[in-house]
Amino acid sequence: MKIRGLFSSIDISSTGLAAQRRRMDSIAENIANVDTTRTPEGGPYRRRISVFTEAPHTVNTVHLKKDPTRRLDLASRGAGHMDSFSTMMKESKFSGVQRQEVRDTNSPEFYYDPSHPDANEFGYVAKPKINIITEMVDMIAATRNYEANVAAIEAAKSMAKRAMEI
Repeated sequence: MKIRGLFSSIDISSTGLAAQRRRMDSIAENIANVDTTRTPEGGPYRRRISVFTEAPHTVNTVHLKKDPTRRLDLASRGAGHMDSFSTMMKESKFSGVQRQEVRDTNSPEFYYDPSHPDANEFGYVAKPKINIITEMVDMIAATRNYEANVAAIEAAKSMAKRAMEI
């Protein structure tokens, strides 16, 4: 395993750890605001939902000494061919997990309480559409995903340790 590959696998898992941590923050905020009927934006609290995508990825490239406009992909050439290329390299960004947060667009639930300060003219109060059971299931899934990323980092560290013993 190349050292660069070892660190990129740890970097990818670390992006997953950070994404799951922020997902847990969103879930905690959803649970904390289950009864929030008034927000600074107006109306009831809107549930935060985490959406995961692959992070942007660029490929390592090197320039030929004779023709700087021509590029070769490092993946298609072996390490032995590096002597014929200049040391000018474009650093690659590792591929990883990217998290985006969206607000739930579903209409809120209404319940009748004419004495509530946020009740409308008919006595109904808009309440966030948050299901505690759904939030708890999401929390368990985020915890398991976090644990899986920790296990991947531990496996990469173990492989590096074994490689150093050889």
